[in-house]
Amino acid sequence: MKPDVKICGLSTPDTLDAALARGASHVGFVHFARSPRHLAVEPMAELVRLVAGRAATVIVTVDPDDALLARFAEEVRPDWLQLHGKEAPERAAEVKARTGLKVMKALPVAEAADLGAVAAYRSVADRILLDSRRPKGSNLPGGNGVAFDWRLLDALDPDLPYMLSGGIDAENVAEALAIARPSGIDVSSGVESAPGVKDVARIHAFFDAIDRLTAAGRARKAIAP
Repeated sequence: MKPDVKICGLSTPDTLDAALARGASHVGFVHFARSPRHLAVEPMAELVRLVAGRAATVIVTVDPDDALLARFAEEVRPDWLQLHGKEAPERAAEVKARTGLKVMKALPVAEAADLGAVAAYRSVADRILLDSRRPKGSNLPGGNGVAFDWRLLDALDPDLPYMLSGGIDAENVAEALAIARPSGIDVSSGVESAPGVKDVARIHAFFDAIDRLTAAGRARKAIAP
């Protein structure tokens, strides 16, 4: 079964078109001033309009206040808000109620104890995203190009529909899917030529890797007794 694929941190029409043409289930746009992928509200709204229903649109934001949430809901009109800060479960529920949008909550993972946070958000977030804890020296909560030990996720409820993020690219996505078995994959730095610069060729290479896995899975199923 093909996983959902979210290409995050898109900022140009050509890279957005490449992601959509290859069947991305979700496309993400970052609004966080410290990020090299940051977009102001107006250009973000333009890109969301270009999607025109071909994929779910996601705004990635960090501890947004109510005024910013109102701008997202009224001016951008995405399908999802991805909360990538320190938002408590109560705040995540409030964001969902205030905006009427689906909420994806990102949780940082570095060790097994970090997975304890999942239970508190599972009932309020529409989806959980498990990302690498930011490395020392980074001031970004995500998009750092660093993976964590995916074997930690063996402890998760197998019925949890989560997205996996952190250091995933065309070279290791097969391993990530085999070990973690997530329902979706989120990639950002893994399809960039430089921080914040999405690369059309790398987007295609990533989807080529996904397609090879999907085809191999179909072939195994066809020859199974």
